[in-house]
Amino acid sequence: MTTDAAVTAEQTALVEEATKKSGLVWVDGQALWHAWVDDAMCVVGGGGAEQPLPPGLADGGRAEVVVRSKDKGGRLVAWTARVALLPPGGDAWEAAVTELKAKRLNAVDADTVTDRWARDCRVFRLTPDGPPHQHPSAMPATSLAAAPAPTPATTRHPIPPALPKLLTRRRKG
Repeated sequence: MTTDAAVTAEQTALVEEATKKSGLVWVDGQALWHAWVDDAMCVVGGGGAEQPLPPGLADGGRAEVVVRSKDKGGRLVAWTARVALLPPGGDAWEAAVTELKAKRLNAVDADTVTDRWARDCRVFRLTPDGPPHQHPSAMPATSLAAAPAPTPATTRHPIPPALPKLLTRRRKG
């Protein structure tokens, strides 16, 4: 994080530990798997069999990162990140893909996945920039849940009259 006086050691630790422990984070509203490497979060994607990246994610830009609680699944901390594209082959890229490869459990090409990432994907480093703007003692008072999209598939019908009997019937014998 930046050396801003407003960023306390506790806030830095919260961002780091929550992000490390969470299997998924939301970056600009899109869920992504990631790895924490050298005081920053790294993500890979944007090509072929890898996760799609948010369209606005760009080198030199900023991104909004929301981390959920591993225990409860709800929002734990939200922070702003400075985004840097890591060029393939550099030391930072090698460190990032080493950690990301360890977290990519279901790659069909586990032995050559880093070669594919260098060829087809982009690896970004998201570094916290300033204090988190949402954390346990500073959460919004209103719900941030999105309203479900209207669909006829959610129409409810009464349960069939015989269903309670079928569910409570015990198997004999």
